[in-house]
Amino acid sequence: MNVQAWTFVMVGLSFAIYIGVAIWSRARSTGDFYVAGSNVNPVVNGLATAADWMSAASFISMAGLISFMGRDGSVYLLGWTGGYVLLALLLAPYLRKFGKYTVPDFVGDRYYSQVARIVAVICAVFVSFTYVSGQMRGVGIVFSRFLNVDITIGVIIGMGIVFFYAVLGGMKGITYTQVAQYCVLIFAFMVPAIFISILITDIPIPQIGLGAKVNDGSGMYLLDRLNGLNEALGFDKYTDGSKSKIDVICFTAALMLGTAGLPHVIIRFYTVRKASDARISAGWALLFIALLYTTAPAVAIFARTNLLKTITTEQDNGQLVDVKYEEVPEWFKNWEETGLITFTDHNNDGAIQYRPPNATVKNELKIDKDIMVLANPEIAKLPNWIVGLVAAGGLAAALSTAAGLLLVISTAIAHDLLKGCVIPGLSEKQELTAARIASGVAVCIAGYFGIDPPGFVGEVVAFAFGLAASSFFPAIVLGIFSKRMNKAGAVSGMIVGITFTAAYIIYFKFILPDGMNISENWLFGISPEGIGTIGMVINFITAFIVSEFTPPPPDEVQALVEDIRMP
Repeated sequence: MNVQAWTFVMVGLSFAIYIGVAIWSRARSTGDFYVAGSNVNPVVNGLATAADWMSAASFISMAGLISFMGRDGSVYLLGWTGGYVLLALLLAPYLRKFGKYTVPDFVGDRYYSQVARIVAVICAVFVSFTYVSGQMRGVGIVFSRFLNVDITIGVIIGMGIVFFYAVLGGMKGITYTQVAQYCVLIFAFMVPAIFISILITDIPIPQIGLGAKVNDGSGMYLLDRLNGLNEALGFDKYTDGSKSKIDVICFTAALMLGTAGLPHVIIRFYTVRKASDARISAGWALLFIALLYTTAPAVAIFARTNLLKTITTEQDNGQLVDVKYEEVPEWFKNWEETGLITFTDHNNDGAIQYRPPNATVKNELKIDKDIMVLANPEIAKLPNWIVGLVAAGGLAAALSTAAGLLLVISTAIAHDLLKGCVIPGLSEKQELTAARIASGVAVCIAGYFGIDPPGFVGEVVAFAFGLAASSFFPAIVLGIFSKRMNKAGAVSGMIVGITFTAAYIIYFKFILPDGMNISENWLFGISPEGIGTIGMVINFITAFIVSEFTPPPPDEVQALVEDIRMP
């Protein structure tokens, strides 16, 4: 069978499983809809959390970014994995012991204020929509290439699938669907990585193949080989970084702290029976996540090496010659049809000159970073069934996280805003209906952002982490560990932190012309992806200053903080 046929089979089977699981585990109460009845086994919750966490950014975009950024791409690995450890040890057990459904629930009760609850709802919705737009873009990319449909149509198909099992099953349906999605996505990520590692280095473990010698008889290590290919085309060494230290620190910290403030991840720890189970499930999730994250650098390096070997030919004297356009393999032209690879023959010589922006020869090839993982099996000439499997894995990663984010949005609106603030007398049935309507509306808005996203999947998700770090993280940490923090301080900090961060991102990404969005114009040389760290610092400072000049929390709230921290 051809690639498209295998893709239909793999995607069709996986979708049938997801829908079947959603029907089997559909929500019958608000407890089922919001937190799966708080009765999920820690190992099962670990699998679901890993799928929720490993979004299209992890599966599709992270290795693609690393393949183009080289060492600078390590910020994604360090930030996201380190952040999960921080979440598991610092926040998850305490939030589970608090026993509420959502982060705005915690903020509203801990800071004894409906205003605090409303601000937290706005932050949750803003962060979640930023994050979910990246997932919908990932869905559109997969469908556009492998099912030969327009990206817009692909996003609409993904919207329909997510709407079905998120609205029908709620958190209970999403939890068990995400277990299936984790199995699909990790199998889809590991199988091609193992195959390609064997093809390039004869070693079946990608993490070891990454640092091994290539099997072409040259005796060179893979990274040395890639450095040589990069330098021959005018690029910097792959193992060298160009980011400033301050930006690397801030970027990594924003991803770490944003992890600990992401509402769709935090809510997963409310689905287990008790606080100790929250810690256990976090440990299992970290193990399941590590399988993909330790493999991603190898996938990035394999993809980059194979790409450069595809568009160049090495002569006997070691010189690289640009390949003629008519000689490129079929995979290149297949992706070209999607618009995610573009070749412009500026000098009309018929050859593909792939060069860095500052080269004397004008670059003629543009490659969307988000296609590298999806195209990797085709570039390496793996069997068609593996190509179809990777497509199913990319969809599993995007849809699993999209479902979790949409649940956060619907919960924030129905439970925290409507029942918590506007209509306190809302019955359970009415609240469940409102949550499902909110999910439907959220799916439509998310679809729009998927069709017209503000950047690459990984970039968009990085913005969401920065926004979460600058808004939720200080409020949650201070709410757990500071009895003196009051509602005025927390609310002021959240508003100032997220406003500063959002304004910085919008200014540099959407207002300034492309030519001016360079490091010389950034504050202290910090990129928009890393500015959430500064927003978080501003949040903390604002919260402390305001709380010092306003009355302390009531005695019962201070007692609540003491109780949360009790073993």
